[in-house]
Amino acid sequence: MRANMRQGGKIVADQLVRQGVRRVFSVPGESFLAVLDGLYDSGIQNIVCRHEGGAAMMAEAMGKLTGQPGVAFVTRGPGATNASAGVHIAMQDGTPMVLFIGQIARGHRDRGAFQEVNYRAFLGPLAKWVAEVDQTDRLPEYISRAFHVATSGRPGPVVLALPEDMLSDFADVPDNAPPAPRIDAVAPEAVAAVLQELGRATRPLIIVGGSRWSQDTARDLARFAGAHGVPVAVDFRRQDYIDNRDPAYAGDLGVGMNPRLAERLRTADLLLVLGARLGDIATGGYEVLHPGAPGPRLIHVHPDPDELGSVFRPDLAVVATGPAMVAALARSNAPAFGRGDALLQDARADYEAWNTPRDTPGAVKLERVVRHLSDTLPADAILTNGAGNYAAFVHRYFRFRQHGGLLAPTSGSMGYGFPAAIAAKLEHPDRTVVCFAGDGCFQMTLNELSTAAQHGAAVVVIVANNGRYGTIRMHQERHYPGRISGTDLANPDFAALARAYGGHGEVVEQDADFAGAFDRAVASNKPAVIELRLDREMLTPAQTLTEVRAQALAARG
Repeated sequence: MRANMRQGGKIVADQLVRQGVRRVFSVPGESFLAVLDGLYDSGIQNIVCRHEGGAAMMAEAMGKLTGQPGVAFVTRGPGATNASAGVHIAMQDGTPMVLFIGQIARGHRDRGAFQEVNYRAFLGPLAKWVAEVDQTDRLPEYISRAFHVATSGRPGPVVLALPEDMLSDFADVPDNAPPAPRIDAVAPEAVAAVLQELGRATRPLIIVGGSRWSQDTARDLARFAGAHGVPVAVDFRRQDYIDNRDPAYAGDLGVGMNPRLAERLRTADLLLVLGARLGDIATGGYEVLHPGAPGPRLIHVHPDPDELGSVFRPDLAVVATGPAMVAALARSNAPAFGRGDALLQDARADYEAWNTPRDTPGAVKLERVVRHLSDTLPADAILTNGAGNYAAFVHRYFRFRQHGGLLAPTSGSMGYGFPAAIAAKLEHPDRTVVCFAGDGCFQMTLNELSTAAQHGAAVVVIVANNGRYGTIRMHQERHYPGRISGTDLANPDFAALARAYGGHGEVVEQDADFAGAFDRAVASNKPAVIELRLDREMLTPAQTLTEVRAQALAARG
């Protein structure tokens, strides 16, 4: 055997090193033992997780945090099906990610072998690209392409299946270099056209979203919008794309959006959409804006040319990333449009009124907990959440101050917040990381408490416990009032569970006790859980359970 021959698992690990990968998330399986061996002395940290869904969500969060593909390894069959939730999140959120799946031996395919799955057919609709590597000497080629595809255009997930016998074979093949830097520039003609449209408008609105944002982009956006008197709204769960204290910030186009902001969206005469897809959440279920109805003039800036015109017809389409256009607009130093600050001031007043907490029932009020953290957490704190009505309190009442402060799935995936928080704390151990989770949401992935304890991820989880799947109960009461089926929960003592995993746990039953409990949780330097015992009448930031039911019954007459 020649001196330069390497086993497939070693080639995979070496290629990841060349791609700049520092950490992977995995649940081990016999289908990729050779890769585990290759990782042993690679210098890459292997975070062993307790469920493939958690591993994939951590990898997706890593992609959001760094802008480079997060990497996960899972085994064949049930390992891959478990991980598919993370792939779906990455696809909908535009997050760069590479999922490696151990696969059955090549000679066993198409026989219904143990844990056999056709990954191209299964994951093809969920990922940008799915492939299976049959030749050991082509591993560098496939992995290089995977990282290119994951970061090109609109970023997203790539899946590579690795047959176990291929990984055990040897090959003499050089490593591929990492993707070359891309020149992300916007043509001067495009900038001039955007400025001309903004100058003509009387009620413009900027909408920002998508991937590849940065703190520099957030500052440039605030400066440009303020100088030209254009309010800024952020896409669903992108609140950290601009300092929420900035006079130009008008709020988020999320679930249960501010009705005044929805009206502003409806009556705008120009929308400048930077990086966002302008989907169903941001458009109120395509009712505030309808793809087939007359609406405002639309400038759509997006890195994927196939996205432009796929739902809404743009009057001006620009193939570019949102940050590239923001940088170009900020550099233009164009003179102010002369509309003054009235539009900004009106939009900001609407946001301030919406951001003022409204009391909900009970001795522990989630809105006050969120506002306390908004007022006291460091500017660089990272908040995470999954899905549920509790998240509406976070998005409505927390004021994000800098980019990189929010990890939340636009796909609406329950259970995401806790794995994402673990990934965030491992990447930024010096920053405060807080996960908000509902009692149902947390139980989707709370087994990762073991992962957090093993790897020293001292996150703080705030569990909003109201004993139910709150979002579904809300819809249930609106459509089938009083007919409760499948939405009540029997919960553990979450604080005791945290202690069982070696972490810190507390229960809060009075508002006055939260601040002290949170300080102790941070000071413990352990994975910590603070369980908020919420009143069962608490349902949304605006309505109680009884109010929702009464409204539905009244509508029925």
